Amino acid sequence: MDAALQLEKPLKKKKKLSIGMIVIYAILILWAVLTIFPFVWVVLNSFKPSAEVLRSSFALPQEFTLANYQNAFGRLNVLNAYKNSFIISGCVTVGVMVLSSLMSFGLTRYRFRGKEFIRSLIVASLMFPAFATIIPVYKMIIQWGMLGKPVAVILPQIAGNLSFATIVMTGFMQSIPLEMEEAAYMEGANVFQVFAKIIVPLCRPSLATVAIFSFLWSYNDLFVQKIMIAGHKQYYPVCTLLEEISSQYGTDFGLMAASVTIIVIPVMIVYVLLQKNIIKGLTAGAIKG
Repeated sequence: MDAALQLEKPLKKKKKLSIGMIVIYAILILWAVLTIFPFVWVVLNSFKPSAEVLRSSFALPQEFTLANYQNAFGRLNVLNAYKNSFIISGCVTVGVMVLSSLMSFGLTRYRFRGKEFIRSLIVASLMFPAFATIIPVYKMIIQWGMLGKPVAVILPQIAGNLSFATIVMTGFMQSIPLEMEEAAYMEGANVFQVFAKIIVPLCRPSLATVAIFSFLWSYNDLFVQKIMIAGHKQYYPVCTLLEEISSQYGTDFGLMAASVTIIVIPVMIVYVLLQKNIIKGLTAGAIKG
């Protein structure tokens, strides 16, 4: 009886590590160490005085100090920069989500002249960097009287992120069957109800991906921020504030390390908490599209 039960149990095969897998794991471990080490190094130096950073930057702090963080929050007004960053990046994220979902809905659900041409333009726009369009955009912002205000950063960033977001959303919406929408139309629903109650709930993974990348790109976009709100310190986001710190307090390495740590922490939190949504949204859009 015991022998029969043993035969019924599935045999577990031990996986043997091949030379190729060992090489892959070694490369991944090396890449992880090279990626994590600079952040750990900056965090450790943020608890040291500048003199100790110069003397032994790769050693553990001899005495932990919070003076660098006190200077960052007290002297540099980091909290106000955080507020500006979240206002700008939040508005960009919402704007990109709304506009990209509406554009994708129109491109996947309606037939009209020039649709394929518009799709080609959206894809082609990814090849133009922000440096190539900043001069005409800067002139438009001046003509509209928005220069030096947060909206001068929000509008260009929405336009810059819209192409990628539309491509991701279009690929996902193409996989949604039309039968559900047709049934809703038969029940008397209009196009806005179909979009809000059927399309948007089904597109949550793709919308999460668009929201995450839009927020992070806007948060880290120093180029547009520096040009559009230069000289208006009350509107500086954290990245622009860090650039100013590096120019004014470049020799205070402890303060620089603390400022970098403060700025990077929100990005790290977003990645750690929402990494599953990033992978799920990108994979769904790529396979189903």
